Amino acid sequence: MNICKVFVPFGALGTGITDEAFARGMELGPDIISADAGSTDSGPYYLGTGKAKYAKEAVKNDMRMLIIAANKQPIPITIGTCGTCGVDACVDELEEICKEICTEEGISAKIAKIYTQQSPQVLKEKYQAGKIKPLSAAPEINETLFEECSNIVALSGVEPFIEALKAGADIVLCGRATDTAVIAAMPILKGCNEAAAWHAAKTAECGCICTTNPAGGGVFLTVDESGFLVEATAPDSSCSVYSVSAHLLYENSDPFYLVEPGVVIDTTQSVYEQLDNGKVYVKNTKLKKTPYTMKLEGAAPAGYQTISLVGIRDRDIMKNPEAWISSLREYTEKKLLKLGFDPATYTYSLKPYGWNAVYGGAVPEDYIPNEIGLLLSVTAKSQELATKVAKVFNPYLLHFPVHKDKQLPTFAFPFSPAEIERGKLYKFTLYHVVEVDNPLELVRMEMNDVHRQEVK
Repeated sequence: MNICKVFVPFGALGTGITDEAFARGMELGPDIISADAGSTDSGPYYLGTGKAKYAKEAVKNDMRMLIIAANKQPIPITIGTCGTCGVDACVDELEEICKEICTEEGISAKIAKIYTQQSPQVLKEKYQAGKIKPLSAAPEINETLFEECSNIVALSGVEPFIEALKAGADIVLCGRATDTAVIAAMPILKGCNEAAAWHAAKTAECGCICTTNPAGGGVFLTVDESGFLVEATAPDSSCSVYSVSAHLLYENSDPFYLVEPGVVIDTTQSVYEQLDNGKVYVKNTKLKKTPYTMKLEGAAPAGYQTISLVGIRDRDIMKNPEAWISSLREYTEKKLLKLGFDPATYTYSLKPYGWNAVYGGAVPEDYIPNEIGLLLSVTAKSQELATKVAKVFNPYLLHFPVHKDKQLPTFAFPFSPAEIERGKLYKFTLYHVVEVDNPLELVRMEMNDVHRQEVK
């Protein structure tokens, strides 16, 4: 029987794992170590700028653990969505980290780099040919949009990973990839049940989130020709039918169907069996082949932002913060108009944390907060304009009264100056799929050798 063992130490490279949980994962004898390194969860800034979210030191620490352990076995490593956003530069940056580690540890390795950043011109031609289609709730686009984007990536499926592994890569570093592709590649390459490989990958994509202790440890998968086994590697964690099956709800529009490049995974008939020692075996997952498409993600500049934060404990305001904020908004908007600011050139928001800033809905009856933090965010076409508007708000954020016939109150700015310039903002502009003639059409691969150097 074809069997593949995959160790997923964490949900994202740079978030870490305990030494004990990692050692347990390696003791189980994996055929490969696979991990994701990014997502769009943290917003468009990282794709817009092409910068990574996590500290290099944290990423290098995790990567060193993987490289040393994989070299001892020896087994390969696959990493997807390098540097949070998966642009080409982030793939190169992670390769440099790997080279540093190999040099420092005296390890030789063949590194495969898979690039998935896209050419605006190529995508423009695809659009003109009618091969770019919107996903649900996608923004409307035209052929000029591709040039307006700072960066565009396409999400790779398993095929580039498989090609790199077949070519003998020890470390595979991919740009933007689906969270599951990085994990499903080796089981599919080894002839395991393809539907089970994808389902297992979806279960383990975020590491220990599919376990009873989602705050630590890793996940170990054993995929065979019928299904897959999933177990936790942390000593204080286990897997349950609930924790494993529930992960199909995570970041997925349908809890029974998972759409990946060229396939749809159907879990409506899947059977989850609770085994001893906190393990779960899953079987009977189905798969249907579909026309091959790759999801596109693009980010473009969306103006500049300045923020101010003020802390408020005034008892009269606490009785009805919304009424006070409404009066503040009305007063300041009139002031801005009088000073000649065109409302069409900027936008702003006032969010009262401690009242309803997070969910934005109606506050429960009789709720009186102890204090609130009022966050002003001003967005404009230039940083200068955003800061000017914020400065008009400044005296009223500090002193605006709830009752006009009383003395002015004083609130608290935690920072001086009160205006904090956040710089350029970005927005997601592509949530589409592109049709390709073959899975490797829009990806590029480069292989490099790192030769062992004796450690002095």
